[in-house]
Amino acid sequence: MRTVTNLGDVPDAPVPDVGGWFRSAVEHVPNAPRIRQWEPLGGFGRNSPDAVVAEALELFRNRPTMVLTGAGMSTGSGLPDYRGRDARVRNPMTFQEFVGSDLARRRYWARSTVGWLTFGAARPGAAHRLLAELEEHVEVTGVVTQNVDGLHRAAGSARVIDLHGSLDGAYCLECGHAVHRQELQRVMLQLNPELEGRLQELARDSATAPDGDAEVDRTETFAYPACAVCGGILKPDVVFFGENARREVVAEAFGTLEIAEALVVLGSSLTVMSGLRFVRRAVRESMPVVIVNDGETRGDPLATVRVHGRLETVLARWLDLARQA
Repeated sequence: MRTVTNLGDVPDAPVPDVGGWFRSAVEHVPNAPRIRQWEPLGGFGRNSPDAVVAEALELFRNRPTMVLTGAGMSTGSGLPDYRGRDARVRNPMTFQEFVGSDLARRRYWARSTVGWLTFGAARPGAAHRLLAELEEHVEVTGVVTQNVDGLHRAAGSARVIDLHGSLDGAYCLECGHAVHRQELQRVMLQLNPELEGRLQELARDSATAPDGDAEVDRTETFAYPACAVCGGILKPDVVFFGENARREVVAEAFGTLEIAEALVVLGSSLTVMSGLRFVRRAVRESMPVVIVNDGETRGDPLATVRVHGRLETVLARWLDLARQA
């Protein structure tokens, strides 16, 4: 249910910005609360010397290691991140807004229907593949990812925990009935036949328009299905802003950290507590913490070794060194 199985050819244009699907419709909802925006952080373009990259590898190469990944892992697959150098300021839709507003749900599903055409075809990038190869040389207790794209599994990582869920599924908030996202796509196109004929055109537009919006902002009349079992609200199987991750998933992730002796963070700004708490726990347990990111992270003061640079470059260097050992 959580693995992307509908992979096609890599699109020539960038994949539509999934963050746009979740952009708030709060300006159209009377008395809706305002929430803080996602804003890009700074410190981009720095590159650590080879000696620091090698030092970081030595910290975890001979230790069982948990890997925590963020949006920076998937930028090479055309999936924009939220706080990277090219990120746009966003006012994110909350769980409360999605559940409480029919307009918000129409907005989300309309934009998701257009964006899914190419998002569902995204393939693992170099960073995903290099990490999967590195797992052959380093004992990785698990890859805990904040991403919702399923690309770690597609790349071949052995044990992946989707901390924030996966966009390839949806479920009913009332009865829990699960639906694969591709099946939901078929139903939504049936309910909105005028959209189906323009889907390719809109997908091309949304791949380059800010936030992947294109003309999909006209969502007031978009029809979306209710649960086929009980008539309840269908929600994408991901954690919205303001929503807690599932307890059993969080417990599994912490269990992965408990059997590790080191923590490596790849491509996460660690701005939200769902990721930062693993770094804090590792520090309390006196584990070495390696953070690799292009740009500042909230966990920088806690890192044993902080590596600056592109993930593809650092992971390729680590893999070369691990093969030589």
